[in-house]
Amino acid sequence: MIKAILSSNKIYSTSPEAFSLFEKSRFGEKSGKRILYSPSEAIFLSEKEKISVFLNSKPLSPDELLKKLKKQDKKIETKLSVFTDLRKKGYIVKTALKFGAEFRVYNKGVKPGQDHARWILQTFSSSEKLDWQDFSAKNRVAHSTKKKLLIAIVDEESSITYYEISWLKP
Repeated sequence: MIKAILSSNKIYSTSPEAFSLFEKSRFGEKSGKRILYSPSEAIFLSEKEKISVFLNSKPLSPDELLKKLKKQDKKIETKLSVFTDLRKKGYIVKTALKFGAEFRVYNKGVKPGQDHARWILQTFSSSEKLDWQDFSAKNRVAHSTKKKLLIAIVDEESSITYYEISWLKP
């Protein structure tokens, strides 16, 4: 099992197993001699018993980790539902902060660095309101980066509906 550390709002590992999992399945991001994990990746891998996340040398259960990360990100459960669903379907899912979205999603079989992501993804719970200006801005960024905008809406039963948005020239 990979040992990861939660420190200063970052989750990382320096273990050879972390680098091996990165090469095999693209979990995490290489950063020097570390593999950095997004909150969704860390919880997902913790639930799958692939990593054990430590805080001050104390291991955190997946529930404890979720509780800690929820203090930093109120949407973590919605993001985690979508992340888990897409990874189970075989997609590589990475953060997309520089695109103004939550995730970037790669076609099945495509590894980041070999090709570009197909979508930038924004998640919403069904109780959230979507602002049209925000929607338009995200769609413009997706279009200008040659990606499609993917909207994921998670309902009260954790069922997810995906909407792919793209520009159409009449």
